[in-house]
Amino acid sequence: MDHLFCFGLGYTATALARALMAAGWQVAGTFREPGKRDSLAAIGIESHSFDGTGPLPATERLLAGCSHILISIPPGPEGDPVLAHHATDIAAVGGLRWLGYLSTTGVYGDRDGGWVDEDTEFAPTGPRGERRVAAEQGWLRLWREHGVPVHIFRLAGIYGPGRNALETVRSGAAKRIDKPGQVFSRIHVEDIVQVLRASMAHPRPGAAYNVCDDDPAPPADVIAYAADLLNVPPPPLVPFEQAELSPMAQSFYRDNKRVRNARIKDELGVTLRFPSYKAGLDALYAQDG
Repeated sequence: MDHLFCFGLGYTATALARALMAAGWQVAGTFREPGKRDSLAAIGIESHSFDGTGPLPATERLLAGCSHILISIPPGPEGDPVLAHHATDIAAVGGLRWLGYLSTTGVYGDRDGGWVDEDTEFAPTGPRGERRVAAEQGWLRLWREHGVPVHIFRLAGIYGPGRNALETVRSGAAKRIDKPGQVFSRIHVEDIVQVLRASMAHPRPGAAYNVCDDDPAPPADVIAYAADLLNVPPPPLVPFEQAELSPMAQSFYRDNKRVRNARIKDELGVTLRFPSYKAGLDALYAQDG
């Protein structure tokens, strides 16, 4: 039986786990948030607490027999916790066919709206991006030095059921920030799952993939489209300089780029189910009834 272990059963990893279990896979992994174990058990996932401050107990037993490993835990100020505590354990797993590391397009930094692809030089604009670059390099060292079949996936802004512009508008928390020329790339969680499964079927250790849709767009346009679907007035445009944004949100607005996704299509044969934010929001609106 194919067996996936996920370090970090968050939104994307849980979506992948559901899809693989429906196909007969065995899935286990880790969680951080208190109370998450019960919700994971309810969908049939064995889970173990791991906060990154120390090693996961009984790792050798938990990883024994794993054919695939997914890393979705972001690095912190001290670096990547899975590399720090379990690189040796992972390198020792016999029969491992695939390891995926979920990174971010933030490694490319700010390109003033220009295009980037997987061969573009890194230029992160802040510490979060710098940590991601260091983590990617650490995982690829594990491939070069120990033969671990590492694959890197640089994800754009993730949305999907329960986490999208429709929900933001409904909650009353939506803002339309006016920053001329600003665009973001995004990706529906179902298309992330599709890309990961395609890579599992056609592994190429050492490869990196941008995972995004075909339609980089201003974030204000996405909110306006969601409001139109819901038949409510869009929030007013607020100049970026006057917007009260969290430090995290401000860091996202420092980066302005368009991300190419040709490699997932040409190499993995992926046809995006949701090639634009409009297609994704239309489907989510239909699902909501």
